[in-house]
Amino acid sequence: MKLIKPLLLLLLLSNVSVYADETKKDLTPNPYPEEKTVSSQHSVTIDGKTVNYTATAGNSFIFNDKGEKLGSIFYTAYTKKGSTPEKRPITFAYNGGPGSASVWLHLGTLGPRRVLMDKEGFPTKPPYKLVDNAYSILDLTDIVFIDPVGTGYSRVHDKGKDEDFHGVWEDIKSVSEFIRLYMTRNKRWASPKYLIGESYGTTRSAGIAYHMGQNHGVYFNGIMLVSNVLNFSLDDFGHQMSVLPPTTMLPSYTAAAWYHKQLNAELQADLDKAIEQAKDYALTDYALALLQGDWLDESKKNQVADRLSELTGLDKQLILQNNLRIELNDFLHHLLREQGKTVGRLDSRFVTEEIDAMNQSGYRDPSYMAIHGPYTATIMDYFARELNYQSDLKYHILGGGVKSWNYDEFVQENFDISKKLRHAMLRNPDMQIFVANGYYDFATPFFATEYTFSHMNLPKSLQDNINMTYYESGHMMYIREHDLIKLKNDIRNFFQRSL
Repeated sequence: MKLIKPLLLLLLLSNVSVYADETKKDLTPNPYPEEKTVSSQHSVTIDGKTVNYTATAGNSFIFNDKGEKLGSIFYTAYTKKGSTPEKRPITFAYNGGPGSASVWLHLGTLGPRRVLMDKEGFPTKPPYKLVDNAYSILDLTDIVFIDPVGTGYSRVHDKGKDEDFHGVWEDIKSVSEFIRLYMTRNKRWASPKYLIGESYGTTRSAGIAYHMGQNHGVYFNGIMLVSNVLNFSLDDFGHQMSVLPPTTMLPSYTAAAWYHKQLNAELQADLDKAIEQAKDYALTDYALALLQGDWLDESKKNQVADRLSELTGLDKQLILQNNLRIELNDFLHHLLREQGKTVGRLDSRFVTEEIDAMNQSGYRDPSYMAIHGPYTATIMDYFARELNYQSDLKYHILGGGVKSWNYDEFVQENFDISKKLRHAMLRNPDMQIFVANGYYDFATPFFATEYTFSHMNLPKSLQDNINMTYYESGHMMYIREHDLIKLKNDIRNFFQRSL
């Protein structure tokens, strides 16, 4: 299996070449001579009730076993005023990449302020605006947004090196250490505890639950996995002998084709039924055909190509030319080719007019382009104007502070961290798992997530701890107002169940 590149994961937001301007050496002198926090008082109305809260932005040192400083993690914490800490849940939140700051969950869905998009999640015209988030989870839990080292304002410094932080387990251990220290300093060990991660952040969450349970005795009430990826091999189209990437991606192709009205009348009539047909075909005739490879006779190959054409909206000849293996770039590039458009990877509802965009250096996913500007402008203004946190450092939104990623230990696990999540659940059988899936997400396909959880070999009692939810949007399902509201309601139900 080829090694999965760090910023390819949808996480994996976009081609790393577009971040060349952010990868120049940061010439600013050591910005962390001391730990510094800034607190301010605010209120927000959620579900018709006023929540008064304290916002704290600052940095926390990370030390090695000798007590030497290695770097600093920047965080933003929201705590409800007047609550009892030992009874009040606390949730630690982060995004993925690896190399992404927590801005997306912070200003997209969980925090008390959010970026204003239109109702379908498409951007408004600049300048962009923040509004009060009536669907924040701050009424349910205190929230600590974490920017792992190399993201946001978090940096390596003093005795630290990039390799101390930039790897699967290096990252898990350093974020775990931040959580341990935060709970200790803020007297939150007795609080109900939660993790929420998006994209590669779900990989981090599985590792943290395992690591902190085993090494620190920290048992979480629940883990929320938004746009989940635990088994990286399911996205590896480079392995020609694997049937899993094309089969687990097929239902997402069907969903995108449905959205763009590229299916026949029967399939176009009902999205859920179309997806169910795609799942059934993926697990039966399609998987069997791919397993047979060159043994598959021509008549059967043509039958499979016909059915795949119906389920994807792609031309049959393209499917045959690719020997029935529909790779993601081919789908994105050809679904709307006759209209001169390419569809998005993070959210296939988004399109770009550049018909050859997928073959051009510096291509950006149209669904990422739509959120990059609004979220960057608003987070920078928010820190300075509302939270009174001032810094001349670059705030690395995605990729600017992470140049490479160590997967060595992950290779030994066959790029599958679901095994660690299974161990964490066996150790802590009361821990509930919430999984949010976007139908139009190609970065973390929903059927690949279903496949992962159905192959974790969990006891029946623990299978009931898995809570799957679905949304008619993409990787950041919360940018669409309908799904933002649904996500909040689903999380509320999850908290009630896990408490």
